[in-house]
Amino acid sequence: MLSYQFVDAEIDGHRGEIRLNRPQSLNALNGPMLKELSRALTDMAEDQSVRVVILSGNGRGFCSGQDLKEVAAQGPDVDIGEHLNSYYHPVIYALRQMAKPCIAKIHGIAAGAGMSLALACDLRIGSEDAQFSQAFVKIGLIPDSGSTYFLPRLIGLGKAMELAMLGDVISAKEAYTLGLLNQVVPPKDLDDATSQLVQRLGALPPRALALIKRALHESSEHNLTQQLHLEQDLQQEAALTEDYHIGLDAFIHKRTPHFTGR
Repeated sequence: MLSYQFVDAEIDGHRGEIRLNRPQSLNALNGPMLKELSRALTDMAEDQSVRVVILSGNGRGFCSGQDLKEVAAQGPDVDIGEHLNSYYHPVIYALRQMAKPCIAKIHGIAAGAGMSLALACDLRIGSEDAQFSQAFVKIGLIPDSGSTYFLPRLIGLGKAMELAMLGDVISAKEAYTLGLLNQVVPPKDLDDATSQLVQRLGALPPRALALIKRALHESSEHNLTQQLHLEQDLQQEAALTEDYHIGLDAFIHKRTPHFTGR
């Protein structure tokens, strides 16, 4: 694993964790940090020892969004569209296309593009002090980095409109009620709860998890017939794995399966 300046990346067994590391600015996202994040995600995706990836933040919060000082320093003619394409889109694609589960571990604020990063992960676990805001409208912008795609799919169009148009800050409790968070725990329990989730996922067949992730992500773009054909193709692929036969044998003989990833 390469070393980085603006993210911390470490691997422990089947667990890989990437921590945003600009705590003095609540992990505000700038160009160098996003480039490093994209590379770190690619490294994790390619490392065969890693079965589950965690995205978290150092310091007092998960991520406060784009570093607006960086944008302002580029002057009024900055091409924000190109900035998104060059820095943010590769990160979002890396999270969604990674063939392994990605968990956002959230404490403190997740605002703007920081919230988008959390939404792009497959699962989200938050501490009771976590807060979320689609803050873009507060400076005259629209939600980006995938938020207009993820948000209505997770919580429905009406509530997505409300959060995007008003830019309100919502609590972890409300985020859980809406379906943005899969789990909420006391701050002191966030690390342990995340580790338990990682252990559960790490004990499951990696190829099946990758195929489930693909099937669910593609389902929103398909009609029923297309999705049935995709399920057929992916199920055939899953049935050819060694883990399928391990799982089937363990089920028949009532013992715990130990999946190999093959």
